[in-house]
Formats: sequence, structure tokens, C-alpha cells
Amino acid sequence: MTDFHLAQMNVARLRAPLEDPSVAEFVAGLDLMNELADRSPGFVWRLKEEDVDEATLPGPRDPAVIATMSVWESLEHLRAYVYQSAHLDYLRQRRDWFVPGGSALVLWWVEAGHIPSLHEALKRIHRLSTEGPGPEAFTFRQTFSPRPPAERPEILPARPA
Repeated sequence: MTDFHLAQMNVARLRAPLEDPSVAEFVAGLDLMNELADRSPGFVWRLKEEDVDEATLPGPRDPAVIATMSVWESLEHLRAYVYQSAHLDYLRQRRDWFVPGGSALVLWWVEAGHIPSLHEALKRIHRLSTEGPGPEAFTFRQTFSPRPPAERPEILPARPA
């Protein structure tokens, strides 16, 4: 076990409402993908729908926006779940279900035992979108090693667009 875990947030905009037949396969696979993550090696935690406090969201909830947030023991564990499990077949269909360019993935390191808040994750997405990849917010394409808290800059709050 290391001193750090990897947090991830993935946000995407559906092409159609959840009740629409065009996204029925996506909806049908949600529980299966969550169960797969829960039992995958290195899985630590994931945000569940019932744990979302609507009052902490920065604005009205858009029902077309789907988000996942989880914590993993390592980058390798998350990669194995995403790209080397049944999740990959699900991932390959994302263009059928989501608006192109309407998604964002952010990764960042947290101290082991820390469960990130939704607000924290949104700040990381904002940072990635405004500053590009860096040690505080990155993607699978450009990863960074964890840094002790004393070496990390403060993450400023997200500003409205």
C-alpha cells in the first residue's frame, strides 16, 4: 500500500434522455459496470447516486449529464479496470450514447484514506480544462506521479464560465 491513491471523475453528456431507447443499452449496463468496478483489484471507493448532495452542486442538475467518480489504489489498477476488463466493451460504445466533445475525464492523486468531494472533483476538471494536464489534474494520456502536500500548489475554486 502506498501513501497515495488515484481519484478519477468522468463527466459526459448523453445524446438522449435516460428513458430514450437509443441509450437503453448504456442504462442497462450501469449496475453491471459499477459492480465490476466494486470487485476489481485496487478499487477503493466510488460515488453513489444516493450520496450526491444536490445542495452542493454548483447549479441546477442537468439530467443529460452523467458523472462517475471513484478512487483506486493506483493508476495501474484503474487502467486495468478501464481497458482490460469487460468495461472496455462498454467504453467502445460511448460514441453511440454520448455527445462527442461533451465529456471530460480528470485524474488526480489523493492521500490514501481521503475521499474526494464532488466540489473537489469539479475544481480538478476546471483546472484541467483551463491549464491543461499537470500534477494536480491530468488524464491517462499524460500522467504524473503523486507529490506530498507540501509540494502541491493550492487548487483555486472554479470560476463560473
